[in-house]
Amino acid sequence: MQVRFHAIWSEITPELQKALLPYIGNDDFPAMLTAEQAESIKQLCGLDDQALALALLPLAAAYSLAPVSHFYVGAIARGESGNLYFGANMEFVGVPLQQTIHAEQSAITHAWLRGEKKLVTITVNYSPCGHCRQFMNELNSGTQLEVCLPNHSSLTLADYLPEAFGPHDLADTPLLLDEVNHGHQLATSDELVQAALDAANRSHAPYSQSHAGIALQDEQGKIYTGRYAENAAFNPSLPPLQAALIFMNMAGGNFKSIKRAVLVEGENSHLSQWNATECTLAALGCTKAERYTF
Repeated sequence: MQVRFHAIWSEITPELQKALLPYIGNDDFPAMLTAEQAESIKQLCGLDDQALALALLPLAAAYSLAPVSHFYVGAIARGESGNLYFGANMEFVGVPLQQTIHAEQSAITHAWLRGEKKLVTITVNYSPCGHCRQFMNELNSGTQLEVCLPNHSSLTLADYLPEAFGPHDLADTPLLLDEVNHGHQLATSDELVQAALDAANRSHAPYSQSHAGIALQDEQGKIYTGRYAENAAFNPSLPPLQAALIFMNMAGGNFKSIKRAVLVEGENSHLSQWNATECTLAALGCTKAERYTF
């Protein structure tokens, strides 16, 4: 079992502990449960979907990295597939607070990077802030996305974000989690560059068309990719580096082990992720950051 779970394991009921151990007991637990695993746990413990997600929140919050606020938030995103994806808030010392990742963003992005096509529920241990409500409004789930909190009746995103401004107010575009391929190409055989290019081709940037992706490689040679997720309200947009850091954290990686980073974006795009990416990577201790353009 990963060390991060030790302190909160006692918050899990003995019955649920027993059901979870075959999955969470492994050090390579990927911060998600497949639909089949979730169904097995529900049957063993007599839980429904909402009760299981709520019970898993302490484990999700154990992924939180909050050196600034010391406020630990966990989230569980349930996909249309039935898979459950963990997420947690993440903060970075030495960079502006705008680089912070919220737990809801983390769980949603984690699901997106693992290929989930649509979300049906987001469960979180604190009420979503306005930033996250707007971020969730970019999803192809629409305002019917169910939002669940401990000791509260479940509500829809429409309840949390009445009279919402969103994608349909700007253009008829793909929505976040819709499958896309922008078809950009680069003449290279570099594995890390190709991984970043693939991420850029699947990024969500319907308003600026500034497609961008990143690939991080750690000291063990593992590669973690991230895609830009743009928002109709602009400010809740999630940079590709943050997406990759989410994936790295959920996979049990260590930011201090990043050996090389490659950002791929359009040469003539309206926006560039480069300056913010380079700054954040430097704060994390990575000095080998490269930029390629299509």
